[in-house]
Amino acid sequence: MSENLLEVQNIKMYFPLKGKLFSKKREYVKAVDGVSFTVKEGETLSIVGESGCGKSTTGRVLMKLLEATDGKIIFEGKDITDLNEDEIRPYRKEFQMVFQDPYASLNPRLTVKEIIEEPLIVHNMEKEKRADRVAELLEVVGLNKYHGERYPHEFSGGQRQRIGIARALAVNPKLIIADEPVSALDVSIQSQILNLLKDLQKQYNLTYVFISHDLSVVEHISDRVGVMYLGRFVELTDRDTLFKKPLHPYTKALLSAVPIPDPTLKRERILLTGDIPSPASPPSGCTFHTRCPFAQQKCKEQAPEFRELQKGHYVACHFAEELQSE
Repeated sequence: MSENLLEVQNIKMYFPLKGKLFSKKREYVKAVDGVSFTVKEGETLSIVGESGCGKSTTGRVLMKLLEATDGKIIFEGKDITDLNEDEIRPYRKEFQMVFQDPYASLNPRLTVKEIIEEPLIVHNMEKEKRADRVAELLEVVGLNKYHGERYPHEFSGGQRQRIGIARALAVNPKLIIADEPVSALDVSIQSQILNLLKDLQKQYNLTYVFISHDLSVVEHISDRVGVMYLGRFVELTDRDTLFKKPLHPYTKALLSAVPIPDPTLKRERILLTGDIPSPASPPSGCTFHTRCPFAQQKCKEQAPEFRELQKGHYVACHFAEELQSE
């Protein structure tokens, strides 16, 4: 682990809603509402949370597929937030994305060779070197050279995800943002893809931002974990601390739902009442107070600061110290 490869400062992503008749006030869906974190070179930071919490939107903002409403994205010390398409192009080689659906993310009209070769063409690799590079990448992800002549529909889901990973590796990126890369795969195939990602990380010194809703997957691959709720981080710490001593009530509820592989052990389940509020009209104060079993009047009136309670352990909860001692 070394210097920060990526630094995210108070990123926001608001999507405007269609205005109501005669209404002058513009309303927004606050998909990401002030997220800050850093990622060190060579580490894996996972972002977890329920569907709709804003984790995938965060990934797309980092990739510059969406333009942030506010905040800064600093990559290798350079602020890339406001770079236009021409200015960002040289940086595209440095960060790539692996998508959730391995079939939808691959062009069905292109052969695997053409799919993997496409970023090489965009970034001006010499034609004589491209065929060797494609063959090398296929081998690296566990496929064979002859697979390059086939089309995506001729492969299984796990094989298609390997193709997606090969495409992401084509231009030797430093950062890979993996958006639910194993959620569409069978459990037996998930472990193969996760192990492949870990092996590639060691081989190429890759840095991952790993987005998932599956905490058992996150525990296997992460160095640090950020827990997201309604567009904000509520807890951020290293993997072992999060799974052994979570401090935020939402994190505790998520972990209580993870099955234990030992039938002799039972975990007390924490059931949250109600649904996630709409990001178009989030609750006042702490956005989790409508579902939190420990909520008090202060939680309804004042948003908690995302603060460092212990070294490297950040929590957004007014009563985290009291809950820690319980």
